[in-house]
Order: sequence, then C-alpha cells, then structure tokens
Amino acid sequence: MNYTTVESPIGELLLVGDEHGLSGLFMQSQRYGPEHDPAWQRDPAPFAGAANQLEEYFAGERTEFDLPLDARGTPFQQRVWALLRAIPFGETTTYGALARELGNPRAVRAVGLANGRNPLSIVVPCHRVIGADGTLVGFGGGLERKRALLAHEAEVRAGFRATLW
Repeated sequence: MNYTTVESPIGELLLVGDEHGLSGLFMQSQRYGPEHDPAWQRDPAPFAGAANQLEEYFAGERTEFDLPLDARGTPFQQRVWALLRAIPFGETTTYGALARELGNPRAVRAVGLANGRNPLSIVVPCHRVIGADGTLVGFGGGLERKRALLAHEAEVRAGFRATLW
C-alpha cells in the first residue's frame, strides 16, 4: 500500500492506495481515519492524478472526479457510496432521500453510518448529505470543513472564483 499527503485549503489530506486505485482520502483528525501502517510506502507518484484533480477541484476548475477508486466496504456501504457519487456538484440531499433511493425509507440510520464510513472524502462527496431539516450534521472531517466544502461548491456553481485555495 502506498500513501502520500497533499496540502489543501481544508488542511493536509492523506491519500492511500495501490495498483487498484485510490482506497482512501482522509482529512487530518478525521473520524474513522486510518492508523498509519508501518508497511505503507510513502510514494507520491501513484497519486499525481488525484493530487492534480484535487487541486483543480479546490481552484474551482473541476466539478467531478475521474479516478480509479478501490473503496473497501460492505455491499450496503458500496451501494450508499455509489449514491453519494451521483449527487451533483453544488447540490445536497438528505439521509432519508438516500434511504428511499435504496428502497428502504427506514434505513436512514444505516445510510448515515455508511456515509460516515466513507473512506474517500471529497471524491465520494459525503459532505453533500445534510439533515432532513437542512442543517449540517454528521461529517467525519468536522462541520467547519463540511461548511467550507459546500460553500466552495455553491460559489463555483454560481460562477464566482473559488475562495478556498
């Protein structure tokens, strides 16, 4: 497993992956972030594309990521993460709406747990999921980062120059 770190407007990001793709993108002090494995090899080369796309995202030049991903999770988590990737840039949805899309409106808590275990923050945009009443809730990277990411996307979508980078 390889890793590298990249600077961003929301702090240092840890990228983890192997020949199958990016398996983790974590913020500093992120809940459910990985513990550094001594067997990991620091090598920025495999992450050049991800680093470039993240830079473009924060500069307001990219609204979708096109990276080989290798997120590891249960089949249910995989289904939730696929729905997260379908949330359009600059838009939000709720945990309840995702549960309904999965065909089980009562699975709101399970959707929230799967969302919280998303190992590919930003690229799999779990920050676009909000509470049923429109409040910002449940973000492993902290609500300030969630607020910043949503504000960034709203500005880019409205045609303003990005202010995060």
